[in-house]
Amino acid sequence: MFQFLRRLLSGNRNQSNSPKRMLQMFDRERQNLQQDFFHAAAASGKPRGLRWKNCDWLATYVLVNDEATGTLTLFCGVNVSFEAIEGGDMEGVEAVSMIRDGSAVFHAREGRWGTGGKVLFNVTPQTAATVAASGQSIVAASD
Repeated sequence: MFQFLRRLLSGNRNQSNSPKRMLQMFDRERQNLQQDFFHAAAASGKPRGLRWKNCDWLATYVLVNDEATGTLTLFCGVNVSFEAIEGGDMEGVEAVSMIRDGSAVFHAREGRWGTGGKVLFNVTPQTAATVAASGQSIVAASD
C-alpha cells in the first residue's frame, strides 16, 4: 500500500513540474518574473561600472530539463542596454551605449519559477542550452 501511495504522490509531483505546465505558468507570471529578473540583475553590480537601463524581451527561448535534480531551466532571449555610473570606470566609454544580446536564466523547481538575475551575454538561448546546460535535455524551444 505504501508503494502505491509513493508512486501516486511522486507521479503528481512530476506532473506538477511538467514542461508544458511550467511554460504555461511562466506565461501567466511573465511580467512579474521579468521584473524580478531585472531587479536582481540590476542589484548584482554586474557588469562593473554600468547601471542596467533597459531589458527588452525577445520571443526566443529554450527550456531544458535536468532529470537528475528535477530542475527546469528556461533561457530567454534578451537585449540589454546600460548606462555608465557617474564617476565610474566606464564613464566616457563609447561602447557603453551598445545594446547587448543575451539569454536571461530562469529556474523552475517544485512547481515554482525563480531567477537570480543571471544573463549569459552574447549567447542565444539555443547556444545556452547546448553549452551552459550540457548534458540536460531540451524539452521545448521557440520556433
